[in-house]
Amino acid sequence: MKRKHTFDHSDYIVTPGKKIRLKDYDPAFTNGLSDKKEAKEALKEDIEALAAAQELLWTSNQQAVLIVFQALDAAGKDSTIKHVMSGVNPQGCEVHSFKAPTEEEKKHHFLWRPDKVLPAAGRIAIFNRSYYEEVLVVRVHPDFLKGQLLPQKRRGKDLKKIWEGRYSDINRWERLKTEQGICIMKFFLNVSREEQKKRFLERLNKPEKNFKFSAADVKERSFWKDYQKAYEDMLNATSTRYAPWYIIPADKKWFTRSVVADIIATRINQLDLKIPKLSKEELAALQEARNELETEE
Repeated sequence: MKRKHTFDHSDYIVTPGKKIRLKDYDPAFTNGLSDKKEAKEALKEDIEALAAAQELLWTSNQQAVLIVFQALDAAGKDSTIKHVMSGVNPQGCEVHSFKAPTEEEKKHHFLWRPDKVLPAAGRIAIFNRSYYEEVLVVRVHPDFLKGQLLPQKRRGKDLKKIWEGRYSDINRWERLKTEQGICIMKFFLNVSREEQKKRFLERLNKPEKNFKFSAADVKERSFWKDYQKAYEDMLNATSTRYAPWYIIPADKKWFTRSVVADIIATRINQLDLKIPKLSKEELAALQEARNELETEE
């Protein structure tokens, strides 16, 4: 379907090999969209386009799609997933949240966890946080490395070497999964410190939103600069041609949802998926079934 509203995705993609600085990205950028009404119209178009793209993905059964969301607290990951995927058939889509690793998971390489829940051909998997937590929250809190399985060649190394090693592991893993037929899209929802504070206060001041708030959120907020550095280094090290990162402005949720939906729908359509052609035998069987139904008394 032809969409009236489209975005230039180059405004958001982290160009592989080119170093970026997060301070150069405006979290309140809306790319010309003037208000919520216009954004909702664009989102509606993209939800319809995404539903059609998913149907083709499912029918063709040729490739799978993995969508990764990373962000600081209150950036809008949950609501973005809810709105963007509202038109998708739930039978072909799964959402996985990555909490702190279990004792069993700590005994394996950190990429063992995502390997277990990758999408099969024709399906979409969404990671709400992901294996990237191992170079983000674990980097900000390196004590979390205690008890984790580290490759022998990295034990006793300085922390910088550990993060560099994990970036390399991620790039190799994502390249392999891409070659196996999984299209990987990665979104960093870029919220400003001021907007995060506003959303935290809203969660505290509105009883119906209290459940969204955790005392740990404020504690993590005190590490803002550390997280900005961790995200910046991660984006520079792991945005590749086969699995690029997109930095999505997140201060205006209505814009965030529109541009994410546009990118996902466009990327799936670019896979050039085709409905499988039936063999002569299968076509003959269909004709036989048609004849039987038409002559039925």
